[in-house]
Amino acid sequence: MDRRESRVESLVIDPDFWRNRRVFLTGHTGFKGAWMTLLLRSLGAQVSGFALPPENEKDLFNVAGVQSDVEHQIGDVRDLPLLRDSLRMAKPEIVIHMAAQSLVRLSYDEPVETYATNVMGTVHLLEAARSVPEVRAIVVVTSDKCYENTGTLRGYNETDAMGGYDPYSSSKGCAEIVTAAYQRSFFHDGSSALVASARAGNVIGGGDWARDRLVPDIMRSFMAGQVVRIRNPDAVRPWQHVMDPVIGYLTLAQRLVQGGRQFAEGWNFGPHEDSEVPVSTLVRQLAAHWGADARWDLDKGDNPHEAAYLKLDCSKARARLEWSPVIEFDRALQLSSEWYRAFHEHADMRALTLRQINETIGGR
Repeated sequence: MDRRESRVESLVIDPDFWRNRRVFLTGHTGFKGAWMTLLLRSLGAQVSGFALPPENEKDLFNVAGVQSDVEHQIGDVRDLPLLRDSLRMAKPEIVIHMAAQSLVRLSYDEPVETYATNVMGTVHLLEAARSVPEVRAIVVVTSDKCYENTGTLRGYNETDAMGGYDPYSSSKGCAEIVTAAYQRSFFHDGSSALVASARAGNVIGGGDWARDRLVPDIMRSFMAGQVVRIRNPDAVRPWQHVMDPVIGYLTLAQRLVQGGRQFAEGWNFGPHEDSEVPVSTLVRQLAAHWGADARWDLDKGDNPHEAAYLKLDCSKARARLEWSPVIEFDRALQLSSEWYRAFHEHADMRALTLRQINETIGGR
């Protein structure tokens, strides 16, 4: 059996479960949300999306024609009446909440907007879902940065304390506390939807153009023939391709519907340990994939605080959800570099993105 076959066999999402399943997805115009939309449509789901407009014409949502795969509604999760109306019209069975302000550095510049979106946006989503009887499962996506980072060298597990040094990280810890409170207060009886949270971080892959995020910054510099400036080369992160956590979120939603209340908890979705490497390792290997004209150097400027070490303990998801990451570190870098190179060369980005998805899920 080759390595690709073993990866495919480890997938636990069931296409038959998702076929014609009604799914409501917030944040579908974002990087991870667009990949999620394409995966759901590849599995045959009926997707309704609620999100802000994509930020620029290069976003995956635009270049891969994702709007054709979703009932697309522009909206802000800070607008409770509009969100409630959209959910009631869609009548989804499954809700996946991915809309967020997702950048640490931006949270220093816009703390109020960060908390309004990440905390009150989560409140609004859960409050709106209470009024839709068709909803059976809700997955709230937060971040690995929701944990209080104590500098420990072990992976954070689901029982560790919520926290956060910066506005972004603490807003994600707050979103977790909100989710747990709503789960215990309003979604606890046999007739209500089941609610769970999903935590992942340092996701890479094609179609991410966010400012002050490492891989997009690297790729912009490579494409422009410029030297990449790296802020924290020794910082260790759990790098993972976007498809791995997205598959994890769908696995969790499927388990909530099929397996019930035992899965209505918080869950970590991270990579294998060999993907937990310093920033400098990621940059060197991406440069090798890109080619001889890729160059990088250290940024010695005054930069905001970032944790030196952060990783997740995902043993719970592996044992109880039977989920495990299927894309190894070097393959994640190869897929990412391939996507940006293809974009740079004006390739058919929808075809390439769908090919990467279908290769990952075994051509289903």
